[in-house]
Amino acid sequence: MPSTLSVAFMFQGRAEEAMGFYTTVFEGSQVETVEHYLKGDQGEQGKVKMATFQLCGQRLSCLDAPGPQAFDFTPSLSLVVELGAHLIEDTFARLAAGGEVLVPLSHYGFSGHFGWITDRFGVSWQLQVPEG
Repeated sequence: MPSTLSVAFMFQGRAEEAMGFYTTVFEGSQVETVEHYLKGDQGEQGKVKMATFQLCGQRLSCLDAPGPQAFDFTPSLSLVVELGAHLIEDTFARLAAGGEVLVPLSHYGFSGHFGWITDRFGVSWQLQVPEG
């Protein structure tokens, strides 16, 4: 059996909100499954125990931490998304709203149009228009 790799996000109580937001930002994305914590489970009742969703053709998963955690997301790991030139401005603005711009959207030597942000949920994104 070949090895597989997937991405999983652990949120601090905002998994469903984040997943719903991301699937509106990227065209053709969708929520696949959502399982909530039930009464008596280790996590807060009604929060996301496990969910899967698709962004840009990639399957991702997320959950809400079952309790307080001493760590969160860091920009040292980010999602890199290549977009058409007609989409990058709006996508960047939507993801940056309520977050932090780490590298402003502009033209750089390594990319014709690039920007790096941390969104309001703490997830880091690098957006770029592919060369050529």
